[in-house]
Amino acid sequence: MTDHFPPPTPPTNFSSSPEPVQPKSRRGLLISFLVVLAMVLGGFVGAQIAQSGDDSSTNDSTEVPSTVVDEADTSGAEVTTAPTGDAPGSSNEPVAIAPATNDDEPALNVAEVLKKIQPSVVTIIAITEEGMNPGRSTGTGVVITSDGDILTNDHVVDGADRVSVLFAGDTEPSLAIVLAVDAGNDLALIHVDKTGLTPAVFADPESIDIGDEVVAVGFALDLDGGPTVTRGIVSALNRTIVSGDGALDGLIQTDTAISSGNSGGPLVNTRGQVIGINTAVFQSSSEVAANNVGFSISVAEALPVIEELRAQANGQARTEGYLGVSVLDRNDGGLGAVIAEVSSGSPADLAGMEVDDVVIEADGSPVDGQPALVAAIRDKSPGDSIKIDVLRDGERITLTATLIERPTE
Repeated sequence: MTDHFPPPTPPTNFSSSPEPVQPKSRRGLLISFLVVLAMVLGGFVGAQIAQSGDDSSTNDSTEVPSTVVDEADTSGAEVTTAPTGDAPGSSNEPVAIAPATNDDEPALNVAEVLKKIQPSVVTIIAITEEGMNPGRSTGTGVVITSDGDILTNDHVVDGADRVSVLFAGDTEPSLAIVLAVDAGNDLALIHVDKTGLTPAVFADPESIDIGDEVVAVGFALDLDGGPTVTRGIVSALNRTIVSGDGALDGLIQTDTAISSGNSGGPLVNTRGQVIGINTAVFQSSSEVAANNVGFSISVAEALPVIEELRAQANGQARTEGYLGVSVLDRNDGGLGAVIAEVSSGSPADLAGMEVDDVVIEADGSPVDGQPALVAAIRDKSPGDSIKIDVLRDGERITLTATLIERPTE
């Protein structure tokens, strides 16, 4: 049986939930905005646990200024294709990760932070020639190796016919190809044929705390000149939000201003180290105000995905794990995901999961609702074990399931 999520009962006040949007400058995107809004209000309609990853539907939802969607000069751009046998693989250069330290974060000096990170921040230019919204859009990327690997959001390059990269100090864009994408985690690995680049340094995941001062750097609104720099704090950790491809988990929430064009750019600490990749913001609805609520894919989530993208680029396709349950959000105001059905003989069945169990934790992360469970399973592979804490008749029980490949229908 296919894991799936029957739609939960929608809220009676359809304007009560602000909508998460992914702030890349892209093609007018009103249709996608409505899709994302519907998913926020109605939950995952038919979304599948252990599904995510190869659905490449666009997640964008920001109305884009006309200056961003003007027809682009395509000189110097290269047609972008999915990885093939002739495509170059990912770099073998390791990603730079700062060592763990017990030292306190230094006081924020925005100019010094920008000096460290700016050489590693690039403009991503995505050109779409066909479809409903042809035109040019821009996003941001982070250089992760000196020989041309760059990390950005999947939704920055999704659907593009041509992709190029503009480096700081250059006047001409460099040709780029998309090596690999993970739509479920909204990350993409692209490559340019350049050497001597300055890779960003990723922070130790354990060094990030609520209240830390942070800086976002990116090419907001495709404005002329250098990147836009904004400052704020880490507002919360380990957030989960609904996206067009399922759910994003392990997110850093920040009050740092993030705008269209910032997507794929870095959120950095006071040392100039990357703590997250900016991916989404909440916008106000007609009834609810949402001010300065942005989200970044945390380094703890991004680093494993980078390795998976590299493996994918080198021809090693990843298979997602399968648990074998259907779940619903709770409708009593409590947190967790309610087991609605357990497939006979599935990993969930063998682990002892039962209908009406309330999942409250998976793989060490809290499960506030079905999106968090989707994301926890999505990040696992067949053969991986996952601990799942459930409430059953008021008692907390820890179960361990070993995931398998999705059974053939």
